Amino acid sequence: MATITAAMVKELREKTGAGMMDCKSALNENDGDMEAAVDWLRAKGLAKAAKKAGRVAAEGLIGIAETDTEAALVEVNSETDFVARNPTFQDMVTAISNAAINAKGDIEKLGAEAYKGGSSVAETLKEMVGSIGENMTLRRTAYLDAGKGVVASYMHNQAAPGLGKIGVIVALESTGDVDAVKGFGKQVAMHIAATNPQAIDTDSLDQELVERERTVLTEQAKESGKPDNVIEKMVEGRLRKFYEEVVLLKQPFVHDPDNTVAKAMEAAGKDAGAPIKIVGFYRYALGEGIEKEEGDFAAEVAAAASGA
Repeated sequence: MATITAAMVKELREKTGAGMMDCKSALNENDGDMEAAVDWLRAKGLAKAAKKAGRVAAEGLIGIAETDTEAALVEVNSETDFVARNPTFQDMVTAISNAAINAKGDIEKLGAEAYKGGSSVAETLKEMVGSIGENMTLRRTAYLDAGKGVVASYMHNQAAPGLGKIGVIVALESTGDVDAVKGFGKQVAMHIAATNPQAIDTDSLDQELVERERTVLTEQAKESGKPDNVIEKMVEGRLRKFYEEVVLLKQPFVHDPDNTVAKAMEAAGKDAGAPIKIVGFYRYALGEGIEKEEGDFAAEVAAAASGA
C-alpha cells in the first residue's frame, strides 16, 4: 500500500477544495493515485467547492457578535441573496461571528477557529459550499476592545438577529453610566451606518487622502484666476467642508443635525456622568469593493434548464 504523505494530501486539497480528512481517505482508498482520488471525491460530491470557487460571491451577510467590552464583525459572502436567506447559512454566519471574538481581527486565525467545537471555520465553509452548491467566502473580519469602556453596534437591513447588509461596531471609553454610554454608542453606530465616515478625527484621517483632496481643490481654485494667497484660503475653506463630510466628530449628527457628533458626544458625557470618548469603529457594507459580473439572466436560465 502506498505511503500517503502530507504533501499529497495538500496537493489533493488544492485540486479539489475538499476537506483534509476526505482527501486523506480518498488517497488511501485509491492507493495514492492522485487522479483516481480526484474522481473518488467527485463521485462522492466532495469536490464541489473547487468547481464553485471561481464564481463571484458578492451577496451573503454581515455578522456581529459582542460582549460587554468586545465586538467583532465578519463578512461571509455567497453568490445569491437566496442563500443569504437560508436558515442554515444564517446559523453558520452567526457561529462564525461568535468565533471572531477570539480571532481578534485576524482572518487566518478565524479560519482556523473551531466551528461549534468541531472542524475549523474554513473546513465548515467548504463543506457548506458542497452542501448548498454555491461559492462562499469568508472575506474579512474586524475586532474592537473597549477596555474599561463599552462597545455598541448596529445592523442595517437586518435579516436575523446580528445579521444583515450593513454592520457597525463602535468602542467608547467612559467611566460614566454604562447604559447611558451604550445608548449613545448605539446612536453613533447608526450614524456611522448612514454617513460612512473615514476616520474618527482629522489627525487619524489618511494623509494621502487629504493630500489628494488638497491637490484637486488647488487645481479647481486656480481656475478662478485669483492670487495665490486667495487660492490658499479658498482651498483651506473647502478642506474644512471636506472634513465635515468624512471625519466622524466633525459630521452633523444624524440624530441632531444642528450639532456635530463631537458636540453630541460632549452632551452625552454630561448625561452619563463622565466624559465619553469614541476610540474606534468599523463599518462593513455587504459586497463593497467586489467587482460583480454582469450576467446574462436568460442564458443562465437556459443553462439551468439544460442541466449545464
